[in-house]
Amino acid sequence: MKLDTRVLRHLTAEDWRVLTAVELGSKNHENVPTPLIEKLSRLKGGASGVHKSISALAKAGLIARLKDAKYDGYRLTYGGLDYLALHTHASRKHVYSVGSRVGVGKESDIMIIADDNGTQKILKIHRLGRISFRTVKSNRDYLKNRAAGSWMYLSRLAAMKEFAFMQALREEGFPVPEPIAQSRHTIVMSLIDALPLRQISSVPDPASLYADLIGLILRLAQHGLIHGDFNEFNILIKEEKPASEQHSQQTPSSEKPEGKKQQDQDQAQDTVILTPIIIDFPQMVSMDHQNAEMYFDRDVNCIKSFFKKRFHFVSTVPGPFYKDAKKTVGKDGAKRLDASVEASGFTKKMAKELEAAIREQQAAAEEKGSGAGSDDDYDDDDDFDEDDEDDEAGESEQEEQNSTDCFQGFNLTGRWRDSGAPGSSNGDPR
Repeated sequence: MKLDTRVLRHLTAEDWRVLTAVELGSKNHENVPTPLIEKLSRLKGGASGVHKSISALAKAGLIARLKDAKYDGYRLTYGGLDYLALHTHASRKHVYSVGSRVGVGKESDIMIIADDNGTQKILKIHRLGRISFRTVKSNRDYLKNRAAGSWMYLSRLAAMKEFAFMQALREEGFPVPEPIAQSRHTIVMSLIDALPLRQISSVPDPASLYADLIGLILRLAQHGLIHGDFNEFNILIKEEKPASEQHSQQTPSSEKPEGKKQQDQDQAQDTVILTPIIIDFPQMVSMDHQNAEMYFDRDVNCIKSFFKKRFHFVSTVPGPFYKDAKKTVGKDGAKRLDASVEASGFTKKMAKELEAAIREQQAAAEEKGSGAGSDDDYDDDDDFDEDDEDDEAGESEQEEQNSTDCFQGFNLTGRWRDSGAPGSSNGDPR
């Protein structure tokens, strides 16, 4: 399922009411009866107005008929859920325009967006079930046990959990993107000018970067948390320059002797600071989890293995080990973030449901042959919405044609915008 906002600006207020009614009805019905849609939408035009909006929404792929349904009704598609989330973000001034997709994963899509001021941000759209459905979509018994509606619910849980943890981690000073807003299965967060660790071929000091990453694992543990997927796909590396060097660069080059110029150039190569940024938190678990040791060891071994293969670096220091990290939980005034997130509303029941779904995703990915890697670079654009599959091929060519390196796209009110290259905040959003 690809995010296509071209239809969004054409929807009327009545269309939004009907789409919202289908969403409300989906809480108790996989196939929402048409009479219930009419009742929940409460349009002044009555049934005729509802049917007009239903026709428009179905044509746009935002709702769809359920195959072999025993009564007349419609279900919400992922496209419809996308639009409802975007509509909420736009009403809250968090999203003004939508640009290119910059990442595709097994469980999420990553989009460049901009707010009213032209500031570029990231929109993460959770899509749990994409792999699981494609792996077993011929198994009708499976589909009875895990319908598309429940995957949407689980995608909401993933977004809720990730947003809650990002907020908690950010408040404690962890290097994570700034969480800005969450609606349904989507999160708006700050755009960070950094590269995934997997794209970096060499670093000046592998030992220092390794120590920083292991330090982050231990610091998370002290706050009662295990990332659960701490690897080269979910770690961004940001290059920063020391304050003294930035000050030196402000001095005009013409005022420096030739020897000083060369010295500054040599120092510039040696004084770049590599700052790791952690991303992707739906699989994060507590240090008290029944499988905590397995998750902790896996995170540590992922870093060890990557540094050995990529940078030919092997630490001479053994560990760290879960039993030692466990002793540090809550020490030195560290706040238990696992407890604070649960207190924020993400309950243990939600956590268990989401964890089971993530395990199912991982098993399906292994069955498909993609291994236990990350979301990034997952080159499969179809989701589990069978009714949309016939339309995907044409949309794929159109999207690739529209996707460019610059930030271009229709904003949510129908005006064209071009705000420059990704990472910049130039351009008039109006």
